[in-house]
Amino acid sequence: MSAGVLTHERRRTLERRIRWIVAATIAYNLVEALVAITAGTIASSAALIAFGLDSTIEVLSAAAVAWQFTRRDPERWERPTLRVIAVAFFALAAYVTATSVLALVARVEVEHSPAGIAITALSVVIMPVLSLAERRAGRELGSATAVADSKQTLICAYLSAAVLGGLVVNSLFGWWWADAVAGLVIAVFAVREGREACRGEACATSVGMLLEDDGQSRDE
Repeated sequence: MSAGVLTHERRRTLERRIRWIVAATIAYNLVEALVAITAGTIASSAALIAFGLDSTIEVLSAAAVAWQFTRRDPERWERPTLRVIAVAFFALAAYVTATSVLALVARVEVEHSPAGIAITALSVVIMPVLSLAERRAGRELGSATAVADSKQTLICAYLSAAVLGGLVVNSLFGWWWADAVAGLVIAVFAVREGREACRGEACATSVGMLLEDDGQSRDE
């Protein structure tokens, strides 16, 4: 079902669903950030600390979407909210790149971190579920913002897997560089998604079409 043929009731239902998904994302990421930063500090893990900082960026992105869908006309705020999400993507890439390069240059030795492994493993399971739910609702609603935010959540899942792999490999084989290299790969994807959000290409339905449809519905 495309956004142009949604009933008023279905549109309101999808907007409420997105608000609930975003609220769950914010709550989980706050816990994730606290655990990851604390565990990273204890284990001297730059990757874990960066992961925790990434969680705070994810909270920013989700909060921007939550704010948008509290407005009377959410579609009208697509463009400024997409800019916020794009900035969050670029900030995510900057954090991951800086910490990964630092870890490679300084040959940072990371201690075994059970708490770090646990929180990243949990994120690998939870984040894709939240991302898929938000993307489906966003696509049906025709919301570029919700789809862009769902992509950021999915990138957080990729980063979780990269950090988890690095922590596990380092603990088993002493390959201190593994998570840093994976982090650089994730940074490339974050930059790409940030550029797409800037151009408003996160959803097949353009912002202009949404505004046009919204205006036509008011005239009828």
